[in-house]
Amino acid sequence: MTHARGPLFIAALASAGLLLSACGSETGGTPTPATDTTTATATSTEKTSASKEAPPVPAGGDVTAPGSKLKVGARAVIPVATGDKTGTIAITVTIEAGAKADLAKFGDKAKHLTPFYLRAKVENLSGTDLSFTSIGLRGLGEDGKGTGVIISGDTPKCDSTSAPKTFKAVGETYETCVLSAAQDGLKVAAAEYNRGDDYVKSPVVWQS
Repeated sequence: MTHARGPLFIAALASAGLLLSACGSETGGTPTPATDTTTATATSTEKTSASKEAPPVPAGGDVTAPGSKLKVGARAVIPVATGDKTGTIAITVTIEAGAKADLAKFGDKAKHLTPFYLRAKVENLSGTDLSFTSIGLRGLGEDGKGTGVIISGDTPKCDSTSAPKTFKAVGETYETCVLSAAQDGLKVAAAEYNRGDDYVKSPVVWQS
């Protein structure tokens, strides 16, 4: 599998209002303005997402409408278009609380954070070539809003991956994990998918 690894980001927006970046296991960096509208695995392909019409949905099910509210563990059917690749996928999301020790490599900036893992199983429904594509998920608090924390990277318990090169046939699947976090005492209670023109303003949300 191709591993989507990049800089590690941590920001407690409520207190700092800044996005702090670091590479590897270091947590120092130059403060830059933060925004709470991206996911831990957002890539430049978002800019071209849904720029093309996806093919008809196969027998795997009807497309999940933008703005749909699902239970955690439910399956959403999503049309995708990124770069020169179009198709239809199914995404099943679960949410798992992690141990504070899992954030050790983030240093003191994660001292008051609890990790949550947004785990997704992704299935190719269209049988088109969707190799090396990725999905984006964003953790939400119990109030249905962002947690006030942006964090990106992998932990020993959460490995973010893109689709393998074999992700070209109906029924092919892969699993990935998106790292999210909340201030101690709070939790990530939902996850949203907000890629593609139709879903940016009206995400699909999985709720506990």
